[in-house]
Amino acid sequence: MSIQVFGLPVSRGVAIGRAVLVASSRVDVAHYFIDAAETDAEIRRLREARDTVAAELEALQRDLPADAPSELSALLDVHLMLLHDDMLATATKQWIVGRRYNAEWALSAQLEVLARQFDEMEDEYLRERKADLEQVVEQMLRAMARRGAAGGPLAHQLLPGGRDGAGEDALVLVANDISPADMMQFKRSVFAGFVTDVGGKTSHTAIVARSLDIPAVVGAREASRIIRQDDWVVIDGDCGVVIVNPSPIVLEEYRFRQRQSELERVRLARLRHTPAVTLDGEPVELLANIELPSDAPAALEAGAVGVGLFRSEFLFMNRNGALPDEEEQVAAYTQAAQAMNGLPVTIRTVDIGADKPLERMTVNDLRHEHALNPALGLRAIRWSLAEPAMFRRQLRAILRASVHGRVRILIPMVAQLREIRQTLEAIERARAQLAEAGQATGDVQVGAMIEVPAAVLILPTILRHFDFVSIGTNDLIQYTLAVDRSDEAVAHCYDPWHPAVLQMLSTTIGMARAAGKEVCVCGEMAGDPAFTELLLGMGLRSFSMHPARIPLIKQRILRADTRKLAARLPAILAHEEPEQEARRLLQL
Repeated sequence: MSIQVFGLPVSRGVAIGRAVLVASSRVDVAHYFIDAAETDAEIRRLREARDTVAAELEALQRDLPADAPSELSALLDVHLMLLHDDMLATATKQWIVGRRYNAEWALSAQLEVLARQFDEMEDEYLRERKADLEQVVEQMLRAMARRGAAGGPLAHQLLPGGRDGAGEDALVLVANDISPADMMQFKRSVFAGFVTDVGGKTSHTAIVARSLDIPAVVGAREASRIIRQDDWVVIDGDCGVVIVNPSPIVLEEYRFRQRQSELERVRLARLRHTPAVTLDGEPVELLANIELPSDAPAALEAGAVGVGLFRSEFLFMNRNGALPDEEEQVAAYTQAAQAMNGLPVTIRTVDIGADKPLERMTVNDLRHEHALNPALGLRAIRWSLAEPAMFRRQLRAILRASVHGRVRILIPMVAQLREIRQTLEAIERARAQLAEAGQATGDVQVGAMIEVPAAVLILPTILRHFDFVSIGTNDLIQYTLAVDRSDEAVAHCYDPWHPAVLQMLSTTIGMARAAGKEVCVCGEMAGDPAFTELLLGMGLRSFSMHPARIPLIKQRILRADTRKLAARLPAILAHEEPEQEARRLLQL
C-alpha cells in the first residue's frame, strides 16, 4: 500500500530509491559502508560479538545461586536462543554482504526488521519477546564497541550515484535525525536523498543536504517509524512529500520529473563561464560556501570566483573530541587556497555550538556539556575566546596558509566591542609569534559575520574595526524572530520575509557600502532565487552559496536591472506584507 508522509522541503529535486533506515539506539552505532574485501572481516566481528555475549550469558547461568528463581534461568535461555537464531545471525550477514554495511549498522538494521515482525504478532507473549531481542542486540553492539571497528567510515570514498559494486538500486537515507557531522560521513556517498523525522529548513542538517545537492525532506515526524528497510521511496524535495511504495503510475511521473531536472541542470551549466553582470552593467560576485578543502574543485567547476565561506568547524567534527593540531589545519587551509588558483578564500573561525556541538567541548580544560540553551550559550567566537590555546592554533594556521593564496579570516557571531578587541588582539599576537619564529604570513583581511540584531545596531563600530562584513542570514533570522531554526514545531515562524529581517539586511548592506567596506550575504538567502532581485535592489553585489546554486542565481542576475529593482525597494520595505509586495513588483 502506498503511503504519503509530509515534511519540510529543504533541498530541491526528486530522489527515488530503496530505504536505508538508521535506527535510534541506546548504544551509539557507527554507520558506514565497507569495501568488498572487508565483508569477511565484518562477519568475523559479528561472530566474535555473538560468541562473546554467549559466553557472558552462559557464565551468568553457571553462576546463578541455587535459590535463584527458575524464570531467571529461562530468560537467559531465551536470550541465548535469540542470539543464535538464523533470523538474527544469517540475515544480518546478508546486510553486510548485500549492502556493504559495517557490522554494527547491519545488526541494527536487522533489529529494525525483526522488531516490526514482533509488533505484528497476535500472541502477547511473543510480542513481548521484542524487548529480549533488543537487549541481546544491545549486548552485541556493546561487545563490538569494546573491541573497536575493523575499518573506518568509508562513505566519503564512494562516488556519487555509484554503489561501488553493492547493487544497482539507488538508496535514500531515513532517520529520526542526522547531525551535520554524521552527514559529512555521507558526503559524495551512495545516497540519492534523505528524510528525517525532525529538523527545520535552515537547520545545519538541511544546509549540509543542500551542500550535497541531493533532495531532502526534514520534519517528517514519524517517517522513520512508518518506512521500512528496503521500501521503495520517492522524495519530492520541491513539495516536501515522501511517497512510500508508490504505484507504477506515480513512480513513472516522478522518473519523468527526474529527467526534466537533469536537462535543466545541463542547460544552466552552460552559464559557467559567463560573467555575472546585470542588464544595466553591474558586475556581481558569486562565491561558494564549502565545508572541506576537497569541496574547492566543485566551487571552481560551478563558476565561483572565490570561496565566501569556508566552514572550518567541519575539520573539528567526527574526531571523538580530538581537535586538529596546527599542522593539520595549515595543510587543510593551504589545500583550499591552492585549489582556488589565486581566487579569494574566506575562512570562518570555528563556529561550534548550538546544533553543531563537538563530541567534547572544553572551557579552560574543563568539559562543557549540556548547555541549558545552546543557541544562546558558549558558541562561535565566544567559545574560541574561552579556549585561547585552540583559537591561537587556528589563527596561526590560517595566517601560515595565507602565503599560499588570497586568504581572509571571518569571525562568527560578533556582538560586543570587548569581543572585537580580544579577537583582533589574538590575531596580532598570533602574527607576532609567527614573525618571531621566522614564519611568513600574507596580507590577511579580517571580517565580521553579522548574525545577531546587536551587530546590526552597532554596525558603525564593527565597520571601523573590520575590513569587511558578511551577513549570516540563517542565524540573523533565528535571533531576530526568536525561532529555533532546527525545531520543526516552530518552522512556520521562521520567516526570511519578515519586515524586521528585511530592514536589517537593507540597513547592513547600505551602511557597509556607504563606509566603503565589502559586504556579502553567505546565508541560505544568497542561494535562494526568490531573494536574488530583492538583494540586488538593496545594493548587494556579493553572494556566497553552495556551488550547486550558482548557475541558477547567475541566471537571475543576468536577467536583472538593478536600477529598476532599487526604485521598487522602498515600497517593498514599507509594506506590512513585503513578500506579497515583492511578488507583485518584482514578478517573482
